[in-house]
Amino acid sequence: MSIETMIGLHPEVGDDFNEALAKASRHAMLCSLFCTSCADACLAEKMDMRQCIRTCLDCSDICAATAHLAVRRTGQNVELLRAQLELCIKACEICADECGTHEDEHCQLCATMCRECADDCRAALKTVA
Repeated sequence: MSIETMIGLHPEVGDDFNEALAKASRHAMLCSLFCTSCADACLAEKMDMRQCIRTCLDCSDICAATAHLAVRRTGQNVELLRAQLELCIKACEICADECGTHEDEHCQLCATMCRECADDCRAALKTVA
């Protein structure tokens, strides 16, 4: 099962399937889960990880909202979708920078996922007009 299949079955998609946006939506949802998991792991760390937790949770919420907006095909709200993709890029960059400062493997994995999500959102942004 894939989100691409689901989007492709939408009555208003037809030949107007946007592969880059579908990929960004999938990666944003996955990134949301990675960030939530990282924040939870940070809670178990012995050191003060409050800033990392906050950054991860903010990024998780933004990524989830981005994924939701990116899969909607009924009607259009291009201006808001573009703004949301830009916000997701920024949130992922901030989270990657924060997690990248920690040696914990969960933080390093989260940073990598955030960078990948930001890259996919950048690619999708170029296709949304």
